[in-house]
Parts: sequence; structure tokens; C-alpha cells
Amino acid sequence: MATPRITESTVTVQGQTLFYRQAEPAQAVPKLTVLLLHGIRFSSETWLQVGTLATLAENGYRAVAIDLPGLGRSKDAVAPAPVGQPAPAAFLKAVLEALGLGPAVVISPSLSGMYSLPFLLEHSHLFKAYVPVAPICTEKFTAEQYAQIKTPTLIVYGDQDVELGQTSLNNLRHLTEHQVLMLQGAGHACYLDKPNEWHHGLLAFLQQLK
Repeated sequence: MATPRITESTVTVQGQTLFYRQAEPAQAVPKLTVLLLHGIRFSSETWLQVGTLATLAENGYRAVAIDLPGLGRSKDAVAPAPVGQPAPAAFLKAVLEALGLGPAVVISPSLSGMYSLPFLLEHSHLFKAYVPVAPICTEKFTAEQYAQIKTPTLIVYGDQDVELGQTSLNNLRHLTEHQVLMLQGAGHACYLDKPNEWHHGLLAFLQQLK
């Protein structure tokens, strides 16, 4: 199999410079675009090291991983909201537009829930699917709000993540079109603890999307 191309670049979003990595299939036209966000101790480099960028590209997907404002190689950018507070939905909308992404699958672990959840609730038409991985801020929205969203969702968590894993599952299960991927023996950053199971479950979910 041809090795996917993985590139690094920057993009201007709302007047600030954000770093991102992109992996594309070596030959075929991508089936879908996947936007990968990250947690507070992590960055796009996490997805490079764990192999998610390459795995997605090898399976025919365009994968774009950004460094969120104030973190990683976007540390000079100022976040649009304090950590732990829902950010304006316009931020991720601007990211998609700046990168020229159409409706995308959004993978959102931990801290990045402050960005992805407001975006999902205001602009669900811009999501091809949603993959929350024990995100924060799930309690900021109501069951009724979640129930109105029809976006295909894969709720991911590690069974050893007794706080955010359980809390996010309990709130996000109100999303009508959801499936659950529980990674046994995995903690909060479950994709690092069980990368093979993470990739297998993610690819199986993506293959179901129309």
C-alpha cells in the first residue's frame, strides 16, 4: 500500500495563526474528511504518534488535525473562551471554512468538547458525523437539545475513566443517532491506551456512513 502523504502547515482563523497536520490518501480521491481535535495536554502531534492520521489516510480518508488556540504549535493564538467554558460555535465553523473542508467527521476528545459541542448544536449540518471521546462541557446542554441532533455519533470512552467517561456517556446518550465504543482497560486518553481497538472501532463506524 502506498504511504499516505502527511504534511504540516498553518492557517489563519479569525485573524490568528493555527498549526495543523494533514494526511491524505496516496492515490484515491478521499471518501470523507475527518477533523481531529485534541485534549489539553495534547496536540495534533498526538494523532501523528498514535498513528490515527496515517490509519485514516491509508483507509481512504482525508485527515486534518489542528492544534487548538493556546496549545501545541498554536500556543501564540488566544482561545475564544476560557478553558472549560463553551466556545462560540463560529470558531470551528471558521476553521472548516479556512481549511476548505466541507461537512466533516469531527473527532473531539476531552478539552475540545468546549469547541465541538456548541458547534454541533448550532451547525449540525456541517457535521458528517461526530466522534466525542469523553469530552468536557457535555453537562452544559440539555437532554432536549441533544435529542434534536440527528448527526451519526460514536461515543467513545475508556472503562477506567470514571469521571469524564461516565459523565459524557450519560449526557451524550441523548443524541438520537448514537453508538457506543467502550475501550476496556483504557483510561481518559483511551485512544492512547488502546490504539488498535480505537482504530478498529473508528474505521468500522466511518464505513457505515453514507
